[in-house]
Amino acid sequence: MSMTATRHILCLNSGSSSIKFAIFALGAGGEEKLAEGAAERIGQRAGRVWLRQGETPAIDRQLALPRQQEALKAVFAALAELHCPPPEGVGHRLVSGGPHHQTHRLIDDGLLRDLRAALRFAPLHLPAEIAAIEAVQTAWPHIPQVACFDTAFHQTIPEIASRLPLPRNLWHEGVRKYGFHGLSYEYIVSQIPARADGKTIIAHLGNGASMAAVRNGQCRDTTMGLTPTGGLVMGTRSGDLDPGVLLYLMEEKGYDAGQLERLLNHLSGLLGISACSGDMQTLLNLRGDDPHARQAIDIFAYHARKAIGSLMAALGGLDRLIFTGGIGEHAAAIRWAICQPLRALGLEMDPVANEGPGPHLSVPHSPVDILVIPTNEDLMIARHSHRLLLAREPPR
Repeated sequence: MSMTATRHILCLNSGSSSIKFAIFALGAGGEEKLAEGAAERIGQRAGRVWLRQGETPAIDRQLALPRQQEALKAVFAALAELHCPPPEGVGHRLVSGGPHHQTHRLIDDGLLRDLRAALRFAPLHLPAEIAAIEAVQTAWPHIPQVACFDTAFHQTIPEIASRLPLPRNLWHEGVRKYGFHGLSYEYIVSQIPARADGKTIIAHLGNGASMAAVRNGQCRDTTMGLTPTGGLVMGTRSGDLDPGVLLYLMEEKGYDAGQLERLLNHLSGLLGISACSGDMQTLLNLRGDDPHARQAIDIFAYHARKAIGSLMAALGGLDRLIFTGGIGEHAAAIRWAICQPLRALGLEMDPVANEGPGPHLSVPHSPVDILVIPTNEDLMIARHSHRLLLAREPPR
């Protein structure tokens, strides 16, 4: 394939019960998303595959998807049915590569071995991501695959921020702050004029939530740590806790590792506080009548404000705050609850602009620019895959 030829990249974001996908055409003519969709309810009695082209729904059907392999076959069949060109490469979002892999790269047997050995660094995410890679390998062994790591963006964090206050041998074993949501942060940085010159906090707020402190386009600190469980309060994840809480639960309640994992990742956060839902939109709809829902929202905003103050200290000031992710992009009430109490720190939000389409949410004279920018992790996967596949071609 020539340097100027268009390459079609299938981007996969694999979870334990769903695979989100998008196919892009990239080349000298630019970047175009041809289709996107998902295979859902994998392993359940009735699975679902849907696909749309632009805003037009094209396929939406129920079928059995017992494993990742059947789900991927259904995805490929749906793309072929709509005459989408077969991909020349498959790019995967990988939440973590553990201590040994933190840069985007082509997938080979050695990388797969290392990923299997690194499961404890992202136990919620890596098993499904590895299964998707193996399923593609089995069904389409001739298609090269690319690993795009959410940890890659955070490699510029200095050791003073990434080293945990634990015995030094644990650092050498890979116990450190890694940071996540890196593909989202990469995209946001690419959208800021002058490559994010100055001091920026990016708030990726969704079911999983984190923030990153960025100076001149480089990450200097972030809220998530060794795993995506740490940092902010999230939909069902606790975020940061006093480690003594875990000791208490082990000693007084008899919790084992599996019970702690379920508690921290699946039963906590907004769900745990509200006792009804981990979904922010649901809680916003309930807040007028349900004090627990209202408290969950208040605690989410409170912890987000504290994180902004902490990252401002790490940066030595702030030029702009950018909201992204499902909550960050769509929940104006949450943006207001986060920013309004921070007026004394220079975050002056315009209430009318906050309810509008964006991107600028601050008043004209605000010392800190406040923006909302929709993220596009799939496009970042496509770009990195295209670049790495070009690099593997022999020179002509």
